Amino acid sequence: MPRIRTAIIGLSTSAITSWAASAHLPYLLSTRGIQHYEVVALLNSSIHAAETARATFDLPPSVKTYSDPSALAQDPNIDLVVCCTRVDVHFRTIQPSIRAGKAVFVEWPLAENLSRALELTDDRPLQDSIIGLQGRVSPVTLRIKSLLDEGIIGKVLSSHVCSYGALLPRDALPEGIEYFAERKYGGNPIIIENGHSLDWVHEVLGDFDEFESRMQIQRPRVKLLGKEGEVKETIVTDVPDLLTMQGTLKARDGEGGVVEGALFTHIFRHGTPFKGQPGLTWIINGEQGELLVTMGERFLFLEDPVVIQLHDHATDEVKELAWDWAGWQKDLPVKARGVAELYERYAEWIETGKNHVGRGRKWPTLDDAVLRTRQFEKIFHQFEEANGGCVGGKVSGK
Repeated sequence: MPRIRTAIIGLSTSAITSWAASAHLPYLLSTRGIQHYEVVALLNSSIHAAETARATFDLPPSVKTYSDPSALAQDPNIDLVVCCTRVDVHFRTIQPSIRAGKAVFVEWPLAENLSRALELTDDRPLQDSIIGLQGRVSPVTLRIKSLLDEGIIGKVLSSHVCSYGALLPRDALPEGIEYFAERKYGGNPIIIENGHSLDWVHEVLGDFDEFESRMQIQRPRVKLLGKEGEVKETIVTDVPDLLTMQGTLKARDGEGGVVEGALFTHIFRHGTPFKGQPGLTWIINGEQGELLVTMGERFLFLEDPVVIQLHDHATDEVKELAWDWAGWQKDLPVKARGVAELYERYAEWIETGKNHVGRGRKWPTLDDAVLRTRQFEKIFHQFEEANGGCVGGKVSGK
């Protein structure tokens, strides 16, 4: 079977964060990855930048280098285009490839707003695509879904999540990602870090039937940090740093289903949790017991301990339930493991002639990205409505 010829947009040697290098390349260049994929092209802001990335990451000279998204899109020797740029660059770099009919793998968020996301997809199904919501296919998520399907706590009556954005300082931004302070760019902790964890929960429990949300900007001014951690200036932000949501979940049949009207409450606060406490705490309350899931501060990548506990109401006993990565995933850096599973599932589908997706082997597509983007559009709309149509909601003038 021919390998899937893959182009990477945004394999950077200079960016503060290079998700392509830390989460995609380890699998694509691994012994397992090269059985299915071949990196054949890079697209960067300039040909020089692409050539530098090719050399830095020791890719073969045969890897083509591009700076024009349209030229890459017209290359007949590329099957899959992977977009790992900052979100406000997604549209212009990936749209030509989508229009050319190529398969695409786009990191979350899909675009800076719903309008752009719909323009990318034309609001039509796109099965030959992947969105980087890898939490859906992580072994933690799969284990929790399996436990509920087995009816270990009976039907779900309610659930609540409390999570924190600990990847960045609570009151500062490193120079280079100061755009996180402006909503218009579409990249910020509410949408990225919180978006990933919220998507995991919905993958397990299903989506809201209806919900109400509130947000605040608790720190309307944040420090901009230089390369050595020094404070260069203070900038104003219009991005909320506190989100609360509450609503009813769609009913789901089955022994481990969700009862009609089951209440789900979600809280996200940017910044580290109370010292020594988990970065995410998730309780699922059922008719016969409860699950408690706790994750360390860096829960987004599952780098810190993740613990699943069961409280059996009949026996009043609490016990820890095991989960683990697959053996082949343990050979990869933690950040690459979930992304690798997305690649694996997509390759299975391609290699079986696109005829069948195996049971439990679905992967999130751009359709799923649009669904989650619609949810955030509603969240921000409710925020603006609560503040008279503006981007207020500040509780501090400091």
